[in-house]
Amino acid sequence: MQFLNKNIELNFMSKRKIAAFVSAILLLVSIGSLIVQGLNFGIDFTGGTMIEVAYQEEAKLDVIRNTLNQNGYDDVIVQNFGSIHDVLIRLPVIETENMAELSNKVLAALQAEHETTIDVRRVEFVGPQVGEELTEQGGLAMLYALFGILIYVSLRFEYRFAIGSIIALIHDVVLTLGFFSVLQLEFDLTVLAAILAIIGYSLNDTIVVFDRIRETFLRMRKGSSEEIINKALNDTLSRTLMTSLTTLLVVFSLYTFGGEVIHAFAIALLLGIVIGTYSSIYIASNAVLTMGVSKADLLPPEKEGDQDINEDGSQV
Repeated sequence: MQFLNKNIELNFMSKRKIAAFVSAILLLVSIGSLIVQGLNFGIDFTGGTMIEVAYQEEAKLDVIRNTLNQNGYDDVIVQNFGSIHDVLIRLPVIETENMAELSNKVLAALQAEHETTIDVRRVEFVGPQVGEELTEQGGLAMLYALFGILIYVSLRFEYRFAIGSIIALIHDVVLTLGFFSVLQLEFDLTVLAAILAIIGYSLNDTIVVFDRIRETFLRMRKGSSEEIINKALNDTLSRTLMTSLTTLLVVFSLYTFGGEVIHAFAIALLLGIVIGTYSSIYIASNAVLTMGVSKADLLPPEKEGDQDINEDGSQV
């Protein structure tokens, strides 16, 4: 869909040094926060206790959460599970508590504030060893994804494009992780899923931009590399903005109406979409231009029979 003027000519690359400087500062802040503070891992990674309870009437999550906070369980996660009567309570590892008796204490605290009987459906303990395994497997999943992307883009385009796409992906992931580290938002498996979705979204946007850059290099006979890349970015601007805005609309709806359970997931996606759109223009394309890509790099290799002919008819 074309909703911008077809003759629009924004000079994106004229601001590439400023964009690179801003990104470098944000990357340093993100990496520094990840080193100093780290991520606030949720129960999926650290281990803890999951308790499912059933109320006879509609469970009021805010009341349950406040009751547990007043009893010293500050990091508790309370959410509906299956119906408005069933509640899933997730508690991190508490070193001073006997985890085998923790469910009884939680139930006693809730029952003291409630008149009708509360039933315990199940109690599960996720040990720290399971959390470490999930952390390791999650990290390996991202490394495998980046490695596969490097191979794919190298085969489809040219090695400079592959390097540019990987730089953009690392930029997007590090800034998103840095955001969660700086604000100490909980990082659980839903956020990890959002990170992997961001990788796919950013790569898709970058591939579309790179494909247009390659076509523009082969189509335009005159113009510097910077002018050609600017032309390609302007040609894809309508598509990029339309895709980003419609995706943001859906994710914002998830954040607004999806409840507290998926807030972190929605925040990660919102941030990733904005950063991914920015990086496909000012990081990936900037990296390709900085590495000196030219029309000669994108021309198909000459076949053995395609040789120059001298004036006397002999082959060179």
